Amino acid sequence: MTKATRTQVAIIGAGPSGLLLGQLLYKAGIDAIILERQTGDYVLSRIRAGVLEQVTMDLLDEAGVGQRMHAEGLVHGGFDLLFKGARHRIDMHKLTDGKKVIVYGQTEVTRDLMDARQAAGLPTVYDAHNVQVHEFDSAKPRVTYEKDGQTHTIECDFIAGCDGFHGVCRASAPKDKIREYEKVYPFGWLGLLSDTPPVHEELIYANSTRGFALCSQRSATRSRYYLQVPLTDKVEDWSDDAFWEELRNRLDPEARQHLVTGPSIEKSIAPLRSFVTEPMRFGRMFLAGDAAHIVPPTGAKGLNLAATDVKYLSTAIIEYYQDNSEAGIDAYSERCLRRIWRAERFSWWFTSLMHRFPGEGEISQKFQEAELDYLIHSESGAKTIAENYVGLPLDFGDK
Repeated sequence: MTKATRTQVAIIGAGPSGLLLGQLLYKAGIDAIILERQTGDYVLSRIRAGVLEQVTMDLLDEAGVGQRMHAEGLVHGGFDLLFKGARHRIDMHKLTDGKKVIVYGQTEVTRDLMDARQAAGLPTVYDAHNVQVHEFDSAKPRVTYEKDGQTHTIECDFIAGCDGFHGVCRASAPKDKIREYEKVYPFGWLGLLSDTPPVHEELIYANSTRGFALCSQRSATRSRYYLQVPLTDKVEDWSDDAFWEELRNRLDPEARQHLVTGPSIEKSIAPLRSFVTEPMRFGRMFLAGDAAHIVPPTGAKGLNLAATDVKYLSTAIIEYYQDNSEAGIDAYSERCLRRIWRAERFSWWFTSLMHRFPGEGEISQKFQEAELDYLIHSESGAKTIAENYVGLPLDFGDK
């Protein structure tokens, strides 16, 4: 037996991009159903980065879910670059005419969006199995899924593929109409989360002869640290003590002195890749977030790019219903990709600048250190890092 439902937008994926899209559409009076193959608890258990650009902060405010972010998030006006054993601050606030970022975990963003959706009584289906998209190249797309032994059909006007890198939406796009670009990096990030105070009030990006390290944070009492490790390493190879010792070896003396260690809450290894899909629209199905692109985490762009995809997509869909215009829908892919490639370039460049690449030898380290030395002593160089890190304006380059 098949149960049929009708909505305006079927959103696949209840991560931050799908939930944010649902919230923005709800604010505009547009109906949407969100499908998620995992449980809500599983979605909230995923540990991700949490540096939010000003554009993302503004978007969460627009969606009506920014209150806790402003109350609990940590506002940062700069960050440190560490190389040759010394730290140098990039003053983003000064270099970008007052812009800043806020450190607020992706898990918390997801929780806020989940709570808002639940409070509004909006439909989200978790544990939706065998999700399939159909006839998205026609005026009557539909989505099918299975739950509790029953097959369900959702008839809709549009399908939003917010279902991540391994989701069904990109996989369902016609092979002759999609192109994928990918670069896989020869190392990963070993991340450790601990209930310890951060080593520094702002982030530290470290370029050392032993490899890259990042000192980040989730709150005034919870820290997140990363080490560059070979792809052959496994989490079980790294005890907490071994992690802390290696981190110390990659930091400057002052940071070592202030580092507070403790048992890990979570440890994991993430491979690094640059990935982009072109286009991001297939008839009445749109890709957004990790379904369309992946960036190395070095530039803190993943969640922020997903948010701007959703901004462009929600605006286009709202224009369709309120103004009877398809201009935004037609421009969606091009607008997104222009911004995506800029962020991909910055993330690739920053990754290449800060990491040790196997087989490149000591001369590569010297090149990196010379470039870093130039960047911190050149206002133009420092501004280039700062304005890309805080996020380019949504209309950047439109004139």
